[in-house]
Amino acid sequence: MAETETDGEVTPASPETIDVEAAFDAIDEQWSPRLAAALNGQALKLAVVEGEFLSHAHPDADELFYVLDGDLTLAFDDRPDVRLGPGELTVVPSGVEHRPVAHEETRLLLFEPAATRNTGDRETDETVEEIERVD
Repeated sequence: MAETETDGEVTPASPETIDVEAAFDAIDEQWSPRLAAALNGQALKLAVVEGEFLSHAHPDADELFYVLDGDLTLAFDDRPDVRLGPGELTVVPSGVEHRPVAHEETRLLLFEPAATRNTGDRETDETVEEIERVD
């Protein structure tokens, strides 16, 4: 499908259908989100996660977590933890340190500004610099 680029954001030239289940099935790396859609400077990302991820913050971006399948806790140092099951979501405000913990394999939708890195303000081996688009 043809794509166009506006303000550094690559978007489809015309609407397309994305098979979300197939896209999740194709993800072969834990904690490495894939781009499902981009719109108005925002990104809808898919991730398959299990275990603990590093504690981090996104200084300039709110981050929405929506659990499709599984069990996720967002652990915070300065507020009560938030536990999410299938069909539940929460928004982590910008600048808030959080540590995602998946108690089993969990499928997530993340909605955040397109330039948001998975490790936020941390630079580690787990940092994804260029997010892959789902097929």
